[in-house]
Amino acid sequence: MNFLLVGNSRLHWAEYVESEYKFFHTNKNDTLPENININKIIWASVGENPKFILKKENEIKTKDIRLSNLPDFFGVDRALSCLAALKIIENPLKKDLLIADFGTILSITKLNPNGSILGGQLIPGFLTQLKSMQQSTKNLKIPQKYEIPTKDFLINTEEAILKGVTNSLNGFINSLFNPNKDILITCGGDSQFLTEFIKTKKKNIINVPNLVMEGMIIHYLSLENLL
Repeated sequence: MNFLLVGNSRLHWAEYVESEYKFFHTNKNDTLPENININKIIWASVGENPKFILKKENEIKTKDIRLSNLPDFFGVDRALSCLAALKIIENPLKKDLLIADFGTILSITKLNPNGSILGGQLIPGFLTQLKSMQQSTKNLKIPQKYEIPTKDFLINTEEAILKGVTNSLNGFINSLFNPNKDILITCGGDSQFLTEFIKTKKKNIINVPNLVMEGMIIHYLSLENLL
């Protein structure tokens, strides 16, 4: 089986190749990738479905995921990331798990070491904030390069935008993250380079870019083992 998460801006894939899963991403308007059998796609969706038709019986929904105190209205991506974090993150001190998913939306989800959902918060993600600034003003443009400045006060407008948006995300996370009580797991499309910035502030941070896809695989395999 192969796996697909339909996101708000991209399609996220896990393809089984040579005894392991390879992760890749395509645009929403792209055609079905080569070597992917449409009848053998296990999928979940948080965005508008792609042009090709997916089998309804292969869809994973939030209500299918076995986690304590998980509301049905929770995004399936958040539920899957919680499942994956609970299964793959080493947690000998039994800390709470705090998951920061850097996608179109930056979602923070917290669960205790027993797997019970405690809740979370949502704000616009990195690119969403940049696009909003461009759409809402006359002169501000999305920077072409995402090199986060080290200085706090910038003359260059693009650098000032990048620093401001990154600081908003960083401040949001740091307001919720207590390293003494939590393990912070970052995931999602923008997580790898933004995690490096957050690491300069606090410890106990683990980056698992494809955490949601890992959750899809874990969920499917757990069902297979029950048959």
